Amino acid sequence: MSQYDFRKISAADIIELQKISRATFRDTFAEHNTEEDLNHYLDEQLSFNKLSEELNNPYSTFYFASENEKLVGYLKLNCSTAQTELIDEKAFEIERIYILKEYFGKGLGQFLLNNAIKIGKEMNPTYIWLGVWEKNSRAIRFYEKNGFKVFSSHLFTLGNDVQTDLLMKLAITNEYYL
Repeated sequence: MSQYDFRKISAADIIELQKISRATFRDTFAEHNTEEDLNHYLDEQLSFNKLSEELNNPYSTFYFASENEKLVGYLKLNCSTAQTELIDEKAFEIERIYILKEYFGKGLGQFLLNNAIKIGKEMNPTYIWLGVWEKNSRAIRFYEKNGFKVFSSHLFTLGNDVQTDLLMKLAITNEYYL
């Protein structure tokens, strides 16, 4: 039995979603980005209005992870036209797996990834894909350990800084994560 709880996020959860989104993004990327670029991204991409729009997209789904009722991370999944880079009806995107820094290395990332793959498999995709910043070596190793392979890259703008995300995918078979 997992120590974490997992539940789908509804429109009533928007304030909590914004708080955890901003906290986890800052935890993950503050060390390698300027405060100005980070704040610009938080104000634009993780604003109340932007998150509300994403939450209302029928092809995107958000899930909270909690421990003893404390929100500790979240997951955003996309299918169909909600996919950010690669609109492929045979694919499923994990757009965000974000966790609070104090939960790094405590199995929360694996818990969220396992749930993402389980949910994704229900859509019968041929593969699941995601983008990860090329300088986020911890995340890249984690995804590689879970069978994801780099297949391309794309540019991602954080404030005024143009960065490169590696696109990674996992081929789906019936045996994987039953």
